[in-house]
Amino acid sequence: MKIAGHYREFWSPGGQAALGSIAEFTRRGPAGSEEELVTYLGAGHRLRSFMGVVGDVLGSDQRLLGGEDIRTDGEWVWRDDLSSYLRTYHVELPAEFVEHARSVGFTVPAVPRHRLVESADSVRALL
Repeated sequence: MKIAGHYREFWSPGGQAALGSIAEFTRRGPAGSEEELVTYLGAGHRLRSFMGVVGDVLGSDQRLLGGEDIRTDGEWVWRDDLSSYLRTYHVELPAEFVEHARSVGFTVPAVPRHRLVESADSVRALL
């Protein structure tokens, strides 16, 4: 599975190499399709849920319930708090992910249950 928002602060060092610190990917203002992407990220199928609250790694006092939860669209996975970082800090997402979301009309496709189970197993290795 490909990781959208694979920043050093969010994922274990094993598996795929991180893009770097999330701070390196913040922008002053929104890029094209940001609102559609925020909605898309929030609509992903939940693969894993974690009890707890996470703080903002970029320094605000914002805290997010379930921020470490993992979502998917069947091809990509991301943390649930990625949409908040996109909305607040306009973080740059991988161009390939943005193009994928655009290609499906910013609507998370249905994913068969067996595929979600396989995806959840794959994600376990990334945590």
